[in-house]
Amino acid sequence: MKKLVIILISILAAGHAYGQNVADFSLTDVKSNSKTALSDFKSKKGVVVIFTSNVCPFSVYYEGRITQLVSDYSSDIQFILINSHNDEKESEAEMKNKISAWGINIPYLSDKSGTARKTFGARKSPEVFLLKPSGSGFSVFYKGAIDNNPQVASDVKEAYLKLNIENLIAGRGATNPNTRPIGCAIK
Repeated sequence: MKKLVIILISILAAGHAYGQNVADFSLTDVKSNSKTALSDFKSKKGVVVIFTSNVCPFSVYYEGRITQLVSDYSSDIQFILINSHNDEKESEAEMKNKISAWGINIPYLSDKSGTARKTFGARKSPEVFLLKPSGSGFSVFYKGAIDNNPQVASDVKEAYLKLNIENLIAGRGATNPNTRPIGCAIK
């Protein structure tokens, strides 16, 4: 009985779980200063939502890997960065500087009210949600970590996000659809 209660609490605290529908949302893209909605990408085979930070070391470690994933899969998959942090170095002006310096051509959405963070139940940066089209919206196909080694890209043994993007594109089911993200707490 005690194990059952722990499992139920874990499920309830985890936010969106595998297969759950995700409500549409609209946030400001700091690059274009225009609204971007999740529903804007319903023609894609999937959407990767990455909660990130300008300054969290774990987010910085993943910049090259994110750039590579975007390069490899952007024809089928839309990538979106979301920043829900409210620290001074996470301001919209700093976000715009960050995405310009990074040089990656994907939306970088400001979520200072926490709307998207609450929608997804995101707690860390980076934390990813791979969404697949489902009816008129999207459902969670995979959530959690990008891979199993945030600090050393060359030592990655399990590329969770990449594997699940390939599964989604190929029409296969998710592999290990919920992993524990490792990163900075969203503040």
